[in-house]
Amino acid sequence: MPENWSYVILGRGRWARRMREILECEGRRVACIEQTRKQAAELTDTMRASGAQAAWLCVPPGPHVAPMMNAAIEAGLHAIAEKPWMCSEVETQSLAGAARARGVRLGVHFEYCLLDEIESWRERFHAVRGLRFGGRFTVSHADRLGIPALENLGSHLLAIRRYASPHSELSELFCAYNSADERRVWIENESVDFLENRQPVIQRFIRKFEAPIQDAEFPLRIEFASQVAADLARWRSRR
Repeated sequence: MPENWSYVILGRGRWARRMREILECEGRRVACIEQTRKQAAELTDTMRASGAQAAWLCVPPGPHVAPMMNAAIEAGLHAIAEKPWMCSEVETQSLAGAARARGVRLGVHFEYCLLDEIESWRERFHAVRGLRFGGRFTVSHADRLGIPALENLGSHLLAIRRYASPHSELSELFCAYNSADERRVWIENESVDFLENRQPVIQRFIRKFEAPIQDAEFPLRIEFASQVAADLARWRSRR
């Protein structure tokens, strides 16, 4: 993989502007495609013409994500999507297979997995069974994307669980809009409060995504995101 990556950002909202700022501050060259409602072939050509190595889909989750990722693959680009992952298992496996065939990597942006405390849990708890995991993620603002809080906010919490302690039992999960701000996870009696997080987790995600490793070694792939979505579905069915 190249040493000096360049990105093409798809989207034009607040998050697209924020990611452009972060990537440029990290020394990455950035191009933007604000008009994303194009035919797949046209979008592929536009991404290919950008000269970028990777596409960052700074668009809300939805049925458009799979075609956009596929267009990036066809252009020979690695690609990153935002959470929550809403593609079906069939779509996920199809995208993963196409990416392997083209030698590109697909990731989902679960940056909170890369908190120092969560990395420590991963080292200690990843293979341990019988632990109890819980989490709360509530925000004071209203729903901005039309996505239920459990999927939008809970995907962060269950990504942390699957990343750090996949064999733990999910004992509590609470997510809500229009509530007092809270971001907290715990395993047994150990708790991590990341509401006031100041760690450069997005920058860590970028470096991990770009690392010269085999695709299977990158932990936050779309297959991982699909497992998180399945975990959320199982929890919802229990409730």
